[in-house]
Amino acid sequence: MSEDFKNDTEKYYFEEDHYQAPEERNGIHVTDAQQAVRILLQWAGDDPDREGLKDTPDRVVRSYTEFFKGYTVNPAAILNKTFSDVENYKDMVVLRDIRMESYCEHHLVPFIGIAHVGYIPNKRVVGISKLARVVEAYSKRLQIQEALTQQICLCIMTTLEPLGSGVVIEAEHQCMSTRGVHKPGVKMVTSSMMGNFEELEIQRKFLSRISR
Repeated sequence: MSEDFKNDTEKYYFEEDHYQAPEERNGIHVTDAQQAVRILLQWAGDDPDREGLKDTPDRVVRSYTEFFKGYTVNPAAILNKTFSDVENYKDMVVLRDIRMESYCEHHLVPFIGIAHVGYIPNKRVVGISKLARVVEAYSKRLQIQEALTQQICLCIMTTLEPLGSGVVIEAEHQCMSTRGVHKPGVKMVTSSMMGNFEELEIQRKFLSRISR
């Protein structure tokens, strides 16, 4: 991982309750991004120069800096710090009901829900906030829920090397509730089970711990 990538998050800072956009990101100047928003506003049929919209291009670019901050984060690095003094703990570790907000890569609208993450340690554990941060890092990108679920589980498996890991995500997709078929309240549920979580007995134990 390059130093530029590791330090990229330093270019994004929080001030006065909003994110500030960098002058340039991925070779595109901030003014070009703002102009793209102006074009979309015009295409939609409105006047980007009217009072209510004149600051919208800047606001949208700043909000995208926050919405897609996951591209500036290496999720595996979040799990690098572990603890081995766990008194030979061998049971399941589960973090449930993690608030999750991601963005549909097909329509650029949110899907919002909760993630449940579990793993069985292999001599070392990680701070529980780090599991939530991994969910955040992957969700703050353009995603489909199936891939998001798999990415989180695979990151835990390859970085922590536990005996097994499981991830379940439940989310409502605004691309389905606010457009197209217009069916609000419908939740999509996806799961990924790796290692000994593929065993039926362990799956049942995990699912029982996240059930409400």
